[in-house]
Amino acid sequence: MNIEQPYNFFFLPDSGNATVTEAAATGIEQPKYPDLPKDALIIVPVRNLVLFPGMVVPVTIGRESSVAAAQEAVRSDSQLGILLQRDPDTSAPTPDELYQVGTVASVLRYVTTTSGAHHIVCQGEQRFRVIDFIDGYPFLVARIERYAEAEETNIGIEGRMVQLKQRATEILQLLPQIPGELASTVQNISSAALLADLIAGLIDIKPEEKQDLLETFDLRIRLDKVLTMLAYRIEVLRVSQDIDQQTKERLEDRHREILLREQLKTIQKQLGEAEDVAGETAELAEKVAKAGMPEEADAHAKKELKRLERMPEAAAEYSMLRNYLEWMVELPWSTMTDDRIDIAEARRILDDDHYGLQKIKRRILEYLAVHKLNPQGKSPILCFVGPPGVGKTSLGQSIAKATGRKFVRVSLGGVHDEAEIRGHRRTYIGALPGNIVQGIRKAGSRNCVMMLDEVDKLGSGVQGDPSSALLEVLDPEQNGTFRDNYLAVPFDLSKVMFICTANMLDTIPGPLRDRMETIELPGYTEQEKAQIALRYLVKRQLEANGLTQEQCQITEAAIHAIINDYTHEAGVRNLEREIGSVFRYAAMRIAEGSTERVLIDATDLHAILGPSKFESELAMRTSVPGVATGLAWTPVGGDILFIEASRVPGKNKLTLTGQLGEVMRESAQAALTLLKARSVELKVDADLFEKSDIHVHVPAGATPKDGPSAGVAMFIALASLMTDKPVYSDHAMTGEISLRGLVLPVGGIKEKVLAALRAGIKTVMLPSRNKKDLEEIPEEARSKLEFVWLETVDDAIRNALINPEMPK
Repeated sequence: MNIEQPYNFFFLPDSGNATVTEAAATGIEQPKYPDLPKDALIIVPVRNLVLFPGMVVPVTIGRESSVAAAQEAVRSDSQLGILLQRDPDTSAPTPDELYQVGTVASVLRYVTTTSGAHHIVCQGEQRFRVIDFIDGYPFLVARIERYAEAEETNIGIEGRMVQLKQRATEILQLLPQIPGELASTVQNISSAALLADLIAGLIDIKPEEKQDLLETFDLRIRLDKVLTMLAYRIEVLRVSQDIDQQTKERLEDRHREILLREQLKTIQKQLGEAEDVAGETAELAEKVAKAGMPEEADAHAKKELKRLERMPEAAAEYSMLRNYLEWMVELPWSTMTDDRIDIAEARRILDDDHYGLQKIKRRILEYLAVHKLNPQGKSPILCFVGPPGVGKTSLGQSIAKATGRKFVRVSLGGVHDEAEIRGHRRTYIGALPGNIVQGIRKAGSRNCVMMLDEVDKLGSGVQGDPSSALLEVLDPEQNGTFRDNYLAVPFDLSKVMFICTANMLDTIPGPLRDRMETIELPGYTEQEKAQIALRYLVKRQLEANGLTQEQCQITEAAIHAIINDYTHEAGVRNLEREIGSVFRYAAMRIAEGSTERVLIDATDLHAILGPSKFESELAMRTSVPGVATGLAWTPVGGDILFIEASRVPGKNKLTLTGQLGEVMRESAQAALTLLKARSVELKVDADLFEKSDIHVHVPAGATPKDGPSAGVAMFIALASLMTDKPVYSDHAMTGEISLRGLVLPVGGIKEKVLAALRAGIKTVMLPSRNKKDLEEIPEEARSKLEFVWLETVDDAIRNALINPEMPK
């Protein structure tokens, strides 16, 4: 195989293992070949080697044709042509597989080793170009055109020579094991062509790049190419040298640190202050023995402890292994709190901590009663679903207080990495267990109450799907052997009481939702908000603002005014903020000494909180035909929705605006079609539709809206528009419609009815098939509202329009 050897201008094989050329080439009878034409040359193809004129290079030859060519050149005392083959993997290259430009070389030595290998030492003479190849020889012979290097001398050439010598000296200083005389040899070269070829042969570049330099006959261009390649190699060598130096420095620092640590240990030992590493491992071993781990975890911890004992303290893995064992011994493998489930006491705690929510409290008490009668049974996973601020998280704290268990909260909002649930493997730097195991350690009890907050806001990304990792955590059949990636051993979660919270169920994946028992928390009525404020919020904000009941009091009328005029929510968070604002105003007056006692009534709120933020706009919105009030469900509770319709001269075109979803758009189209079908009963001229463009708009255009439940409201708005009869301002409605005029049931009735009550609605029009949902509505709300049950849209027209012209 022809390979390129390291450049050595005086390289010769060991004479003890080789025979010199003349004996090898002339001592063997060789066949006679036809004489070569005058302009012909014997060709030796080589792999990965480019010979430049003026260079002496050893070449190992292995092909029979190459051996025959070399022997014939020695026998006939003729020169060789060294040509680079294009593909180094080709064993027998054809003329088409060789480059056309090579170097004429004289054979200085021919050596055959005892192993049978053949070597020739060649000296490059001049460039040549192949004209064509000649057949009839057992080796390659080509007719060539020799290229005589013309020496050029001008300012451009001399300047490039100076620059090339400087860079050559620089790269020779960067290369290891370079003879010192080589630098002086380079400096003494006076031929620009020889200098360029010498440096091109010396630098470490690809054979294809060297062949490109060999084929560059223009001296100025060749010098520029060599300068460019040399500059690149210098930068590479500098970076390599810097990396090597930094590596050596780090290793030296590491060895120095180990040496200093050993010296420090010796000094501390002499002073009697040595840190007893053996004592630390003994302490860990004692903790492992007392941790009460299951058999598999105990065996694994002891195995890692033995590794730690044999490991030097300065080892990189020492601190990681020690942290792992500390996590293992600090987990409550067998630590459990005693359940003190007293149903009467639990009812008292729930009533003290939460006003209302009777159905939810009853379900929690049932849950506790079953757990008391069957402590070994598998606990269901409760999921509290409701708008923000209705008390979902505080209910979990009350359950922990009622059962005497430790409480820990794990926030899942925005978590998009599966490792947040299952933990990272110990091979990662800074690895930790997942939030579940961290919560267990924080609680210090294996049967704690764990609140998984905002489970509907889990994300997913390239790091995995956290909701899928929660499937094992929240499955009573599987969580007894939950395996955290960091611990790498099973941990029993079956005794943990998991409670999840969410604002909406739609974004929770189906398999995860299937593992939970859903308990819905509705929004609060005005009376419930007032009682919550008087019982809990006022006291909490007085303490937060450094006030006492003697210093500041707020009347119940002021609480109601804040609820109606300054908040518009299903929960009580904004209500508490507004109460806090009122108390901060009182604290400022008391702190500055202007008064010693502040009594806040409804009439004082304008000066403290400013003008009312919310006011009833029902009468103003619905005073003209074409406007109806609908009811909508949102993740933060119910809300009212105005449907506005307008008619202009046109060609029966329907325009829908307000950022409506596809389902809501279809409801509007169905409502218009149904209205056209009812035009005779409503005494609407059918030609009016053909000559008019109708525009339906749902205000709050920046908020996306969708769903079929606005179908009735859209139909009434269109009917009001076409009959020129306004809708009752205190009526609100919800329901899906069909093309036959039926009113179909919808969801979220409880939230929609409470929103109607907050908005000052007197009459709520609901689908008759939603009567079963009436019992979920608080009695206080039912007593203040009148309900109209709709079978068809005709019922809606009769009850919603003022003076409808509709047959009974």
